[in-house]
Amino acid sequence: MQDPLVVHREAHIAAPPAAVFALMTDPEKILRWMGTEAQVEPQPGGLYLVNVTGARYARGSFREVVPVHRLAYSFGWDGSEVVPPGSSLVEIDLIEQGDGTLLRLTHSGLPSADQCAGHAEGWAHYLGRLTEVAAGRDPGPDSFHGRT
Repeated sequence: MQDPLVVHREAHIAAPPAAVFALMTDPEKILRWMGTEAQVEPQPGGLYLVNVTGARYARGSFREVVPVHRLAYSFGWDGSEVVPPGSSLVEIDLIEQGDGTLLRLTHSGLPSADQCAGHAEGWAHYLGRLTEVAAGRDPGPDSFHGRT
């Protein structure tokens, strides 16, 4: 049985793992699919800081970086007492497939079912946008822009 306080998401992406990895670790490329500002230092102990909606900063630090295969970073929201910076863990595995990449995301350490539901919605939204960008398409304006 899966832990009810863990978000699991998968996305099939029509791009090789190296391209997907770059879209998740290069600040300019991150902004193609998520956020209005990004500062990332993809190395163990490095900063993860993304203004996700233009109104809310996600902050944490990288725990594990295995180029083109895996990212793990602590995660939380600036100014939040419920999910403060660094209080949860995002783990992303990129698995090469013949036609692209299988992205497996696990977000653990969230404090409640409501927080899991909200983060699951957010990850579904942004992984959908990532999939579009990786396939060379414009995901259009972010409908989450301005959300707090």
